[in-house]
Amino acid sequence: MNQMALCCSILLFLALSFLVSSLHASEGDADPIYKACLGECEISGCVGKICFQHCKFSSDGKPIDGPWYLQEPLYHKWKQWDCRADCQYHCMIAREEQREKRGDKPIKYHGKWPFQRVYGIQEPVAVAFSALSLAVQFHGWLSFFILLNYRLPLRHDKRTYYEYTGLWHVYAVLAMNFWFWSAIFHCRAVELTKKLDYSSAVALVGYSLILAILRVFNLRDEGSRVMVAAPLIAFVTTHILYLNFYKLDYGLNMKVCMAMGVAQILIWGVWAVVTCHPSRWKVWLFVVGGILLVFLGIYDFPPYKGFVDSNALWHAISIPLTYICWSFVQDDAELSTSTLLKKTN
Repeated sequence: MNQMALCCSILLFLALSFLVSSLHASEGDADPIYKACLGECEISGCVGKICFQHCKFSSDGKPIDGPWYLQEPLYHKWKQWDCRADCQYHCMIAREEQREKRGDKPIKYHGKWPFQRVYGIQEPVAVAFSALSLAVQFHGWLSFFILLNYRLPLRHDKRTYYEYTGLWHVYAVLAMNFWFWSAIFHCRAVELTKKLDYSSAVALVGYSLILAILRVFNLRDEGSRVMVAAPLIAFVTTHILYLNFYKLDYGLNMKVCMAMGVAQILIWGVWAVVTCHPSRWKVWLFVVGGILLVFLGIYDFPPYKGFVDSNALWHAISIPLTYICWSFVQDDAELSTSTLLKKTN
């Protein structure tokens, strides 16, 4: 067990060392052929044989048939695929086909890999995995709720014996909120969906760190909980305000989320070494999976066949980890309730 803890610590150290790496501008943005395609598309409204009705402009620069969002069916308007967005996508696909024929590797355009759209959805695989994670998260929380309120004994005032019930309920709400906005963001990345996705992600990771500290150190009184939670809540709130009202900085947000994520993985990992909890093996699975998520967040690679990249795999691995997490929480609630009942009898 100690050797396993040492290996995990080394992996976490290596992961942290990559957090300070700098981000580079997207190569595709400066590609002259791609830029020429964009300029031609916005004039002609076509990329090769593909043409867009909402790219037809009059001499004064106004769309001939009115605004682009009035030219599409209602069920298409949510995508916000205006002239420039459609030109960027099809020019990117056309340019990548040229590069692939020459044997060149894919490059990023406007900060994103060249994904293949499906029915207007930018990253269909990530969307599917986000929806599955949301479903598993809801199932785990519902099972936890039923266990506490209908299967385990309650106090005389109808409260549960498990002293972390409220904390896990809040976690469930934040987690389901994150996966919902993650699915929306990967459907269509615009400024609003980016802000909602980034904000919900840092809120969830920050709260998860608070929850890890409170549970691992068994902090039960309100004073101790406030002392731990207050500075972290202040930090997360300030960071969310910075993202929404000052600068939507993807690189900074990634580093903040990674740092807090690694911190909680380390806390749970050390606790799994020293505790005698009968379900500590589930914590080890969660820690190992968490380390894998960290590396997938760091080692970004282009999507295979235009669909599956490191982010999609990150979402896929999150599904079993969510199940393991709630399985441990239920075991923890049963053990805590049993222990308290023995003390009161």
